[in-house]
Amino acid sequence: MKNIYDHVSIKVSRVITNAYSTSFSIGIRCLHKSLHNPIYSIYGFVRLSDEIVDSFSGYDQKRMLDQLEKDAFDAIEKGISLNPVLNSFQEVVNRFNIDHDLIRQFLNSMKMDLEERVYSNQEYELYILGSAEVVGLMCLKIFCEGDSEQYEQLKIPAKKLGAAFQKINFLRDFKTDYFDLKRMYFPNLEIENFNAEAKKKIEEDIAKDFEEGYIGVKKLPKKARFGTYIAYKYYYELLMKIKNADVKGILNNRVRLSNGKKYSIVIVSIIKKVFKLI
Repeated sequence: MKNIYDHVSIKVSRVITNAYSTSFSIGIRCLHKSLHNPIYSIYGFVRLSDEIVDSFSGYDQKRMLDQLEKDAFDAIEKGISLNPVLNSFQEVVNRFNIDHDLIRQFLNSMKMDLEERVYSNQEYELYILGSAEVVGLMCLKIFCEGDSEQYEQLKIPAKKLGAAFQKINFLRDFKTDYFDLKRMYFPNLEIENFNAEAKKKIEEDIAKDFEEGYIGVKKLPKKARFGTYIAYKYYYELLMKIKNADVKGILNNRVRLSNGKKYSIVIVSIIKKVFKLI
């Protein structure tokens, strides 16, 4: 009867994904059906960890994150958890042989968010590695379905794409991160020095990551290529909107794409796919 509980566990991770991220939900639905549940399970775990450090102020966040880490590895070792999110996550980790160090690196970056700080270059790179690049590698492990040679070939582009997504999130969430959560991710950047020149430099860095990441998107297995392309296009359009916004706009508002724009990206991408332009 455990299969019923496992089904419910995956459903919980799917509900979390759909509730928190329209864009990733759309991207996941554009993957091959066999990849849906594993990616939902990864996102559920990542979202749960992120919520602890971003939304649970007033509670003992460090204790909660430490407990989550302990429970996650306990679930992976035992092959079950009473926490539905961790139960679906452990199944994916064990089935796809996801490196446990990737999980540790991710959680270490989440722990960095427990402190108010202006990041140094080294801390910035370490945070992006753990918060975004390793998540890309977890997904890549699923996409490659045991093909270790393909995984090794696509590791760097996967990390670059994850880094691009995260840096865009930093710009998009600049207002909340700085004024509400007291975080400045961009290294050695003071709020009074965030001007058009600094913004352009960040955008150029993201564009370079995008360029390298897209090389990998085109080489992904067919099952994973279209859904990943949709996520790429969504974030690329978000970058374009950020580039067209001035510094004041970034500081005062959260840049976002309308649901209509998101679905138009899907429709145009489907047409390109039909004509084999992707």
